Amino acid sequence: MSGEAEAEDGIPVRRGRRRPRARTVLLTALTLLVAAVLLTSGVGYWAYEHYTGRVQRIPQTFPTNAPVPAASKGGQNFLLMGLDSRSDVPTTGSDAKGSLWKYGDQRSDAMMLVHIPADHSAAYVVSLPRDSWVDIPGRGRAKLNAAFSWGGPPLLIDTVQRLTDVRVDHFAVIDWNGFRKLTDAVGGVDILMSDGERRHMNGEQALDYVGERKDLPNGDFDRTHRQQNYLRTVLEKVMSSASLKDPLQLKKTLDIFTATVSVDERFGDGQLRELVWNMRDVRAGDMTFMNAPVKGTGMVGGQSVVHLDTTRAAALWKAYRDDSVGAYVESNPVDRLRPATN
Repeated sequence: MSGEAEAEDGIPVRRGRRRPRARTVLLTALTLLVAAVLLTSGVGYWAYEHYTGRVQRIPQTFPTNAPVPAASKGGQNFLLMGLDSRSDVPTTGSDAKGSLWKYGDQRSDAMMLVHIPADHSAAYVVSLPRDSWVDIPGRGRAKLNAAFSWGGPPLLIDTVQRLTDVRVDHFAVIDWNGFRKLTDAVGGVDILMSDGERRHMNGEQALDYVGERKDLPNGDFDRTHRQQNYLRTVLEKVMSSASLKDPLQLKKTLDIFTATVSVDERFGDGQLRELVWNMRDVRAGDMTFMNAPVKGTGMVGGQSVVHLDTTRAAALWKAYRDDSVGAYVESNPVDRLRPATN
């Protein structure tokens, strides 16, 4: 057919649309931390209220007629998703004109399950490999990223909740173009490379950096650390940027941020403002980034897949439910991004 190319991961791919060289950037794991610093830096309550109110809500985010895990004993859990969008118009944020989810048009490329403890002193970010071979409700076994393409946010959330037995309290999404604009808005970023050197990158270069995986020794696992490294670097840059003292630049940054981020319809303005305020003292050094425990990779039906280590992961997800992720990280070996410098 003229409108579709060969299926990838069982998902039709449409021709005629340019795909970004980096399949997607990630949703800023704790995007709201950026707002937390920006909105409490002297712009006043009006801006604080105005910008939290501009964040786009996603209707019908959560699954219905599906089991829901018990709430964690403390803190909150966020499922953060980077969107590999083939839409010609924005699909997320207040500037959205296209559908957030349309079969074969969008695919989740970066998925992170984030736990914010009850005392709001830190954030724990676990990347779920997009190629994880998992059970997708009503579909059988497939790669995790197929869940979003097949059923949008509800099916992805249902899949992750069944996989982890962790309740997803809130969901947020951003497409790759929004984060590229945010990177350029702060003058680019200096990303710490594996050899210890820092390389300055603009938004397009940074997307190439996070999109590379074929030439990386550990493939997708190194790629998720690159995504985390990029995310943390942008957060550090925004939090320490001179733009915080420049009202015009601050407005530009906030406009980009609120125009590209979307959250679930349950996340009301009051809850968003409360989270922003409670997280105001958290910095990149208080955030722990890691990959979900895995056994390794393999081939299934001609597809390269990631096999999760469900035994080791069970202890991690229990820590999410018990609000004890900090203790888990201290006492268990984890595939962790090197600590931040601040």
